[in-house]
Amino acid sequence: MSNLKVFKVRGRDVTEVPGEAVSVEVELQRLIEANMETMLGIRFLAAEYRTGRHGGRIDSLGLDENGTPVIVEYKRTRDEAAVVQGLSYLCWLQDHHHEFENLVTARLGEEAAGEIDWSAPRIVCIAGAFTYHETVAVEMIPHRIDLMAYRVFDDSVTLQLVTATGGTRTTARGKTSSPTRSGTSAPKSVQQYLDASPKELRELHADLDELLLHRDVQMEPQVHYFSYRRIKNVATVRVQPRNKLLVVNLRLAPDTVDLCDGFTRDMRGLGSLGLQGDVVEVRIASREDLGRAAGLIRRSVEAG
Repeated sequence: MSNLKVFKVRGRDVTEVPGEAVSVEVELQRLIEANMETMLGIRFLAAEYRTGRHGGRIDSLGLDENGTPVIVEYKRTRDEAAVVQGLSYLCWLQDHHHEFENLVTARLGEEAAGEIDWSAPRIVCIAGAFTYHETVAVEMIPHRIDLMAYRVFDDSVTLQLVTATGGTRTTARGKTSSPTRSGTSAPKSVQQYLDASPKELRELHADLDELLLHRDVQMEPQVHYFSYRRIKNVATVRVQPRNKLLVVNLRLAPDTVDLCDGFTRDMRGLGSLGLQGDVVEVRIASREDLGRAAGLIRRSVEAG
């Protein structure tokens, strides 16, 4: 974050605002926990969660937009222990699915608990800075780890995603030791739907994928959709082979979009997998549709 400069503008004069760390670690933790969904796209579950005989306390526990369990660890400045602690707590989490599910039920309800994705839990480490060796080391770890650097400028806080590793998923969903809570077989995945799609639709998806994977956006396959995220999800994509259609949800305020019946739709209050709040749905069936949607897609990516 040393290359980030913030300036206060008054007329034609600018004054640099020096960045700094919080005075105490808990100050950073409380700020993010109170605004976790807005800042990280993660629903807050618990703070300083005791791991019993495993030892220690997890700074924050949460559930992200895709229903994935998240461990969040904070360090006021630079501290290589954040990643190690996160991995240690991940061991506890993998052995305590039922305890975590009970926590989600109590905080967010049974529906959210029933949709937990256990295939690849995340670790999010937030610190003032990270060493070069840390950023390289996490690439060798087969788990999903985000390193985020923060800085405080007057009354503003910046978050920068330094690196994010995709990890290895155990199964398409892997909620518990059994395929699903009801005992039924796992649903067909979005990747399977895409693989079974006509060639034209697969090629259209490849073009859409290239447009979405702009800058530091990552694609992560879920069960029913592909999610594209930076710090938070910026888009989700569903595949409908029978209709030869790609359904794209974008993180955009519908009031800022010239909605067109059959092409774009306001999704507020209708429910949208992987995205909350202001969402616009775009239905793409051709390269012409993709061209029409390109501006909206770029807006959603840039806003993320």
